[in-house]
Amino acid sequence: MKRLLGFLMILALAVAVRVEAGETKVSGYMFGDYYWIAAHHDAAIEDANGFWFRRIYITLDTPVSEDVSVRFRTEMSSPGDFKSKDKLSPKVKDAYLKTSVGRSKLLVGISPTPTWDLVEHVWGYRSVEKTPADLQKFGHSRDFGVSLKGKAGAGNRIGYHVMLANGAGNGTETNQGKKAMGALTYTQGSAVVQGYADYEELPGHHDRVTVQGFAAYKTERFRAGGQVLYQRRQLGAAGEEGFELLSGFAAGEVGEDLWGYARFDRTVDPNASGAKIAYIPFDPSAASNLFIAGLDWSPRPKVHVEPNVEVVVYDAAPNGTTPDTDVIPRISFFYKF
Repeated sequence: MKRLLGFLMILALAVAVRVEAGETKVSGYMFGDYYWIAAHHDAAIEDANGFWFRRIYITLDTPVSEDVSVRFRTEMSSPGDFKSKDKLSPKVKDAYLKTSVGRSKLLVGISPTPTWDLVEHVWGYRSVEKTPADLQKFGHSRDFGVSLKGKAGAGNRIGYHVMLANGAGNGTETNQGKKAMGALTYTQGSAVVQGYADYEELPGHHDRVTVQGFAAYKTERFRAGGQVLYQRRQLGAAGEEGFELLSGFAAGEVGEDLWGYARFDRTVDPNASGAKIAYIPFDPSAASNLFIAGLDWSPRPKVHVEPNVEVVVYDAAPNGTTPDTDVIPRISFFYKF
């Protein structure tokens, strides 16, 4: 209840600020599903079904001066673990100051990382599922630090986004190490390619290095993309391990106000954190193959109904057993304001 009251107070403040200042823009969006766990490797949640909001965002964008602005965004989310009965939990999603430095933008505070910012934009269906790296917990969508982003070259075809941050996402920093991230993008017409790398220093010889390649093609009526990602994780005295992920997707217009989309994610290695993935827990003992397919119907501007299905097929685990296939049909919904 206290969390809900706090969120309502923030909402009231946002509306008041907009009325008072006149220049502050208030926006937001919400998405969720009616889900059914038709089949699952974890028998405890098989046949579970119901409605939930997965995310609710409210955003304030306020100009401070001619070349300085501030963004403040709150997020509310459900636990998504099929066990907790908690109400929607609010937290700060974005809180940064943005200013111009030559042709670049300097952001200070909690801001988007370059890890999958472009991938999520081209995929375009965050309301259906996270990007592969986000889903498999390869990093954070936000972090507290300093970032510089902009475009260069003839026709602004080269884009860059570098960031030095805590590495703790939206959480509090608890160690001496930091995380350095960088992405370099090249755009030619409807095609775009991006290379990304990061290094995170963690206590006890648990450092991580991530590299990623992404390529996509996007027009008004069709888009497709693919990525390869590899992360090397130190395990202290136990040595180190690698984790590789491959993914491809496509989305296109199939009728008036109607799109279709499909995606395939392949985790080449088992994800030890798989059971902790919200809304779609994976079996941590085996490599996985995720298939997503669905439709996107927009009966009104900024309103989307997105029936879809997620299917996870597992490889054989090292012990020789193969986890049961997961099948999760859903009717997702998404609307902006």
